[in-house]
Amino acid sequence: MKSLTSLWSCVANEMATRCCTSATHDITTVVRRTEHEGLSFLAITLADYGKVIQKWLDQGHVVPSDCSSFKKSHRTGLPAFLQGFLGRVFDPSSGVLLENPDIETIYALRQLTLMFSKIALPETSSNGGSHQVVTPGRERRAMSEFIQCEQEVKFSDSILDPSFLEDFSDMSEVLFGDMFDWAENILSRQLLVPKHGPGTVADRLTSNGKYDQRTWPIRLQSVFRADDYLVPNNHYNGCWTPRFHGESAALHCYNEGGSKVHFLEPGSEIPVRVIAVPKTLKTPRIIAIEPTSMQYMQQALFGLIRDGIERDDFLSPIIGISDQEPNRVLARQGSLSGDLATLDLSEASDRVSNQHVLALFAKHPLLSEAVQATRSRKADVHGYGVQRLAKFASMGSALCFPVEAMVFATIIFLGISRESSTPLGDRKHIKCFGRSVRVFGDDLIVPRDYVLSVVDELHTFGYRVNISKSFWTGRFRESCGREFYDGHDVSIVKVRRGLPTQRQDATGVIATVSLRNQLYWAGQWKAAAWLDSYLVKLLKHFPNVAPTSPVLGRESVLGYQFQSLDPYTHSPLVKGYFVHAKPPRDPLEGGGALLKCLLRTEDPSYGIISRIKKFDPRIDVANVDDEHLERSGRPEHVSIKLGRRSPF
Repeated sequence: MKSLTSLWSCVANEMATRCCTSATHDITTVVRRTEHEGLSFLAITLADYGKVIQKWLDQGHVVPSDCSSFKKSHRTGLPAFLQGFLGRVFDPSSGVLLENPDIETIYALRQLTLMFSKIALPETSSNGGSHQVVTPGRERRAMSEFIQCEQEVKFSDSILDPSFLEDFSDMSEVLFGDMFDWAENILSRQLLVPKHGPGTVADRLTSNGKYDQRTWPIRLQSVFRADDYLVPNNHYNGCWTPRFHGESAALHCYNEGGSKVHFLEPGSEIPVRVIAVPKTLKTPRIIAIEPTSMQYMQQALFGLIRDGIERDDFLSPIIGISDQEPNRVLARQGSLSGDLATLDLSEASDRVSNQHVLALFAKHPLLSEAVQATRSRKADVHGYGVQRLAKFASMGSALCFPVEAMVFATIIFLGISRESSTPLGDRKHIKCFGRSVRVFGDDLIVPRDYVLSVVDELHTFGYRVNISKSFWTGRFRESCGREFYDGHDVSIVKVRRGLPTQRQDATGVIATVSLRNQLYWAGQWKAAAWLDSYLVKLLKHFPNVAPTSPVLGRESVLGYQFQSLDPYTHSPLVKGYFVHAKPPRDPLEGGGALLKCLLRTEDPSYGIISRIKKFDPRIDVANVDDEHLERSGRPEHVSIKLGRRSPF
């Protein structure tokens, strides 16, 4: 804890120098309160104060009662804590936002208050390392909130006027009708390629074990035949053998080794497993671990939807699937002109009702059937048992992100339509909003003139706008992890883990090296120098390296250093620590091995479009992992080793 307060003190002094003020009393306050309140002061109390300051920036004046955790100054109307900084942004006597507040000080206030807002609570292990955990109390509260959210989704469904769903479906057809037509054509020709990821699955198969899966839900079989997607003999030249929708789907299938696939009736399906994972010290994140077969085909549909959006000249500027930068550009533009609002939704994924998704695809039955077939209907919630779900899907489903983005885009245009009193009956009427509406997951950007109508529409459909992270009245905007004030980037560096005390804490060392380099490139050189001293004592070898080097070292504008030359290639070498993480042993052979190798020939970067033009399986021999049939999955242990590696 002392190391974190020392780091905060170093940052505070550096920020005070840059802002021409003093942080002496502020440092005393932080040290004293951290000693009494622990990490929660840095991670929760300070973070709440930072969110309040953002609210003041948006509304244009200070409301001292918003921050009861800090006393009010006797000399000014501002809180006593950080008052030297606050006085350069707000008028000390009235608390009104200055006409030209100091941008550097706004950055400093955010850095000093929100620096630890994302830190997770570590648990020390027997080998001296640490890993992030969710405490039992916070896990119970998270599960209770999950159940409460589910009840609210069901209630919202029961009170929603059917006419709103009809309007929703009509707007969806305007926005996505052409793309859905294209997707159904591809779907009917069975040109989709499924995919397994490295993560955990509900049926607890290993990473390579997923390729020998033995179960297949009957609901999935109605659209995606097991003998098309589980049997490698049906894979030819990089594309699945077409089997048109409507052909006989007999319930018998054998994999390459002759083992029979078991088809699961709806009542026997494996439910998603709901777990809580670390997000912040205050609140964990809820995710749902999907069954292998569902995740396998969800990935196939994800590729279809992603390609459909990216090939559409109208949709690609509005909905982001992989690129956050357009959201950030618009957020900066909105902070400068004030014409755009940024909205953030609370529990966005868990509040997307399946009724909304059914309405989204209502006019495209084949695509709707495919999406519903890959949706898990039940969830195993710790402490509550198996629950039937009203939501479409939680985070963990491959379709959660793209489907929620399409739902939110539809609601945004419904809100715009109601405010303008002009039916947006075709794309000609809504193309003018192509540069002012952007959706990336639950990060929404809308025209400020329509923001209240959009917020009302979101509330009508049961979604909650996070007011503390939504901005439209002042000059502060936030989207996709970047913050702007009056066109200036005021994004900060955040501490994600506590500082390590032993070199054996590999994940802590890796995170701290990353933190040091982020602080350096953010211009906080004294804080970076403080971490240099801390890390040198811990590692002994901490050289200057390029950002692309495998060695854990200092990044610098002065370049890298080297100590010797490779005797064979004569390339520079430097002595330092590098990350060593080996996937666990997970041997795979037979039909499963063949299936994995055939799937690996499908390069996702080519997408479905190029597979239609020609069947062109490509393997980059230089990038093939020759042990992937022996070892696979996420490493169980991460360590750092001392050796000589390239400094660039």
